[in-house]
Amino acid sequence: MNKMENYGLSGRFAALADMYPDLKPGRIISQYGGLYKVVTEAGELLAEVSGKFRFETTAVTDYPAVGDFVMLDQTRDLDSTAVIHCVLARKNLLTRKTGAQRKDTRAASDSQVIAANIDVIFICMSLNNDYNLRRLERYMAIAWESGAQPVVILTKADLCDDIQAKTAEVAATAIGAGILVTSSLDPACLEQVRSYIGQGKTVCFVGSSGVGKSTLINCLAGKDILATNGLRNDDRGRHTTTRRELLLLPAGGAVIDNPGMRELGVESADLSKSFADIDELAAACRFKDCAHDKEPGCAVRAGIEAGKLDAKRLENYLKLKKEAGYEGLNSRQIETQKINTMFAGFGGIKNARKFAKEKNKRP
Repeated sequence: MNKMENYGLSGRFAALADMYPDLKPGRIISQYGGLYKVVTEAGELLAEVSGKFRFETTAVTDYPAVGDFVMLDQTRDLDSTAVIHCVLARKNLLTRKTGAQRKDTRAASDSQVIAANIDVIFICMSLNNDYNLRRLERYMAIAWESGAQPVVILTKADLCDDIQAKTAEVAATAIGAGILVTSSLDPACLEQVRSYIGQGKTVCFVGSSGVGKSTLINCLAGKDILATNGLRNDDRGRHTTTRRELLLLPAGGAVIDNPGMRELGVESADLSKSFADIDELAAACRFKDCAHDKEPGCAVRAGIEAGKLDAKRLENYLKLKKEAGYEGLNSRQIETQKINTMFAGFGGIKNARKFAKEKNKRP
């Protein structure tokens, strides 16, 4: 197995890379403003996108991100800046809504790429003052939307007095996701985390600042490869990670560490999976377009009265639905809107496919 296969360049990505015989493949492992650190078969180097790429690309999310496989012109030595000519078609993408604007593009955007081409998303939440079910629902919504497998890691179990009750609450909130309980005082619990990581796989750690993401990654690596900080006097962790970074683990697999996110805006979400319990109740509503407010025959409101659903969960569901622009839409209409939004800049999905086919022909 060559070096790039260790970083996940195999299968469809290797086949896509073969379409550019005059360029070399690499994977984005970090970013510094408009410069990217890329790992290649020859080693790590700095790279920037070509002028043509910058001119033709208007969507911020189409720019290279940590986890992306790219094709670059490496005609000089590793000390020179290479040129990225294209981003290979992604397997999936984890994004969030933000007000930031990229310095290396001409277009403003409220979307930010958290990671690309990931197999598992570890959503970390500590069992102390960071514990927040409503925020977990937000993470679950964007995790399911990405297409990767979400797994919730409950950290700092040694600081929790009632682990069983908290775990039950999380299981009812993070429907369909694996639930892992960890503590830095018990190294054995890391084996359950390792079971999701393997050769050629890429996992991503997300969560608030100080929940123990860097500590977990250091334990998986068997050495301190990331800086960590202790707790503040309010029982919350200190912010440690300052930029997204992809790292190769000694036992195989790659991990992407992310800075803690104080705000997690939702632009597009899979509410049917993250709130499957509400969708199941809604199927019995008298009206198909029931807003679950004051309509007669609302099965969701009846579920709350019967103790089957937490009223706060419904409140957050409606909030996320509105935030993502899905207010008043049923499940099928939401999926249609997602597709229309995704390809709006191309004049429809047919034109988008045509554009992608022509773009892939160009070196």
